[in-house]
Amino acid sequence: MWRPAPESVIIALIMTESADLDIFDHRIIAAVRRNTLEPARTIAGRVGLSESAVLRRLRRLRATGVIVADVAVIDPARLQPTITIHVLVELHQSNLRAEQAFAQKMQRQPEVVAAWNVTGRTDFLLIVAVASIEDYQRFSDEILAADDDVRMFETLVSLREIVRFDPLRADRLV
Repeated sequence: MWRPAPESVIIALIMTESADLDIFDHRIIAAVRRNTLEPARTIAGRVGLSESAVLRRLRRLRATGVIVADVAVIDPARLQPTITIHVLVELHQSNLRAEQAFAQKMQRQPEVVAAWNVTGRTDFLLIVAVASIEDYQRFSDEILAADDDVRMFETLVSLREIVRFDPLRADRLV
């Protein structure tokens, strides 16, 4: 009898199931993507549902993981100065154990503000925010260079932002 390899089973469990959404769900998502503080009665008027129907749908979208968080988009220029660094990380071996261990390690690093497991020559793309190059040097020495699973990493220092994170840009995907 054929049995899948354990890694295949784990990968299958990690995959996310698509939600079954109708046009009203998409309209509600578009509204909360612009402003999570917009009252349900206002959204209801725009999408053509009652306030209670919008509230029920928002609860369902949150409960099913379609809406995973209500967040504030912060202008980093108004906070302390930071240097944004993109880091391409290649592991010695691209296997499930090594990738999961590295991903968990990155989740614990406060300097890592975003991270993706990617395809191609590189295994991970990190976005690191630090106050100084010295802080990045410390991070790269203590976290990346000291990791036996990391084969190499490439540092790309951002000179300027071209496209700022904007949830409204994603409206075309819905």
